[in-house]
Amino acid sequence: MNTTARTLRSSVSVAGAALLLAATGVALAPAATADSGLPALAVSTAAPAEIGLAGQPVGFTTTASNVGKNDTSSTRLIYHIDGGGGLPPNALSLQYRLSGTAWKTVPLKMSDLKFFGELPETFPLAAGQSRTVQLRIGLPMGTPHNGDSNGGTDHLKLTTMISYGAAGAANDVDEDTVKVGALSTSLSGVPATAVVGGPGVTFRATVSNPTPSAYENVTDVLYTNRHTTVQVLRSGAWKTLKPITSNAEPDLYGFDVIGKDASMAAHSSTSVKVRVAYRKGAALGKTDVAPCAIVNEGSIPFRGSTFCGESASIKLTAAASGRPTPTASAKPSAKPSATASAPAGTGTHTPTASVTPSTTTTAPADTRTHTGTDTQLASTGSSGVSAIAVAAAALVAAGAGALGFAALRRRRARG
Repeated sequence: MNTTARTLRSSVSVAGAALLLAATGVALAPAATADSGLPALAVSTAAPAEIGLAGQPVGFTTTASNVGKNDTSSTRLIYHIDGGGGLPPNALSLQYRLSGTAWKTVPLKMSDLKFFGELPETFPLAAGQSRTVQLRIGLPMGTPHNGDSNGGTDHLKLTTMISYGAAGAANDVDEDTVKVGALSTSLSGVPATAVVGGPGVTFRATVSNPTPSAYENVTDVLYTNRHTTVQVLRSGAWKTLKPITSNAEPDLYGFDVIGKDASMAAHSSTSVKVRVAYRKGAALGKTDVAPCAIVNEGSIPFRGSTFCGESASIKLTAAASGRPTPTASAKPSAKPSATASAPAGTGTHTPTASVTPSTTTTAPADTRTHTGTDTQLASTGSSGVSAIAVAAAALVAAGAGALGFAALRRRRARG
């Protein structure tokens, strides 16, 4: 039971639990007395404080106790998980093990936008004894290389019920709240100006995992326009990246700056130095570079569980007349940085599953399907929206981009 857990023991809570149990087909048992001949069971779940949206599962435990004087041969554990109505049917996973090292699946059913499941195995529990079951819960948001591109939540309400017998009533109920975090991605040191046809500008791209979930199949994408050449510093040399495009927005180029399908440990980050050069033909004036981390991207470019950071604006200027235009050097001036610790100087912010990789004072037309939370847009001081921001938003509207929300910035009444 975590710090927000509440065990339903008062008459008011029991009445609420009865409504919940009715949805799962389990009744709430009357309190067992010493001479009733019935077991008196109690349950306590040590739920994880947080898990990562679209990440790997996080372990926790449930302890079942027989606090009465009568044995039971078939203890049952039943789980109810409520994500607030914003999760698709394949969003959640729940696994357990009673013994050994192999994880087994708890089958889950979805009803009224909530998940219900029961351990497929029962176990005996003698009077006065307890047993702790190992479990792990995750929000994979789809399957490997087929991540959900819509849906999300900022917390889960996890309810554990304990019962006995083939159709026994629930003896006890435990409630926990699990925070849901997410990957974050950012750019730092982006210069304010660049020369069209001139040397490239350098800055750093970082993707961070502040959650206790590990992540697999992570691709950190830098969005630019079609007139750019993008390089990253790897093993002491600049490597030119191949642009990726989508049929929906052919003028929007994406570059996998940390490599495709990377793995990230819990509470880790990785950072890379990036160089962007704007070729002749690029329009003068304001342009953007925008980062998005995509989990389980499939065969369709930019489609998966997507988390976008703030874009950065660069003013493109013409080369000075009468002077030769320098070209970007292929020799690096520094060695790359890719660590498993939080980057220095990036600050702390709340991760969100953004609906657009550009954050400006004037947002593109809102074509999102809202599911009860809002994504905050940070001001960049721009008076308008660049073509990159509009194009990226169009990808999202077409279902090829970001999740609907993870809106961790919004405050909720926990009740």
